[in-house]
Amino acid sequence: MKPYSKILLLAITQYCLVPAFSQVAQKKVEHVAQTWVSINSNVFLDKKWFIMADAHLRENDFFKANSFCFGRIGVGYQFDKSLSVAAGYGNLLSAPTTPGFTTKSDENRIYQQVVYNSSCKSKVNVLQRLRNEQRWQDIIVNDKKTGEKKFTNRVRYLLSTSFQVFKNPNLPQLVVADELLLQFGSAIVFNTFDQNRIFIGIKQKINNSLSFDTGYMSVFQQKSNGINYMQSNTFRLFFYYTVKNKYVDKNHHHKVLDGQE
Repeated sequence: MKPYSKILLLAITQYCLVPAFSQVAQKKVEHVAQTWVSINSNVFLDKKWFIMADAHLRENDFFKANSFCFGRIGVGYQFDKSLSVAAGYGNLLSAPTTPGFTTKSDENRIYQQVVYNSSCKSKVNVLQRLRNEQRWQDIIVNDKKTGEKKFTNRVRYLLSTSFQVFKNPNLPQLVVADELLLQFGSAIVFNTFDQNRIFIGIKQKINNSLSFDTGYMSVFQQKSNGINYMQSNTFRLFFYYTVKNKYVDKNHHHKVLDGQE
């Protein structure tokens, strides 16, 4: 075969294969609507040590079908009103996303975190949280558990800002937050980027022990194959509770609590 014939054949092959490859690797985004509710609590043992616990329920649409249930407990240490650390254990039970499948996936999780708060003239409060998680997730094939676990390490960074819009501190505050989640490990090949969560809503104090935030959360998640994504438009309602005792001032619970799964 003459040289120019080889070049022509190679060009024709590339012309045929590149569009086919692009079609296979095309990004696919599934859009869903969800509702996410939770209760997050702190119990102070003394001026520094506290126990934290939270429970979460995320449902598809408005409680039409379960997405996941999650519970977490941990022990924390409060250095001052700005800085705290905590570590503990969590368990997540998630429903299958493949139509017709019924087997739920169980995940065991260990986490460590550091939370830092800062404020500007008492009008703007900025919360930063760095959390590291070690996760053991069920491996499910054809709607059946294999008995094996996938281990991953996930790093999360949350930046949450609350603004006092009204002069009266008892009226709602505006909250804007973003959290980036990255994961690592031998089982992670195509989706080092795991999720990004954007939240905008209000925070409302009920009394010195109880408050809540509610609003819209956008969750953008990449699946393990690196091609499929899920865009969740989520209504969020989180409650925060601190057990009243002599060691905690009336605003302390706003600074140490943050309960995203």
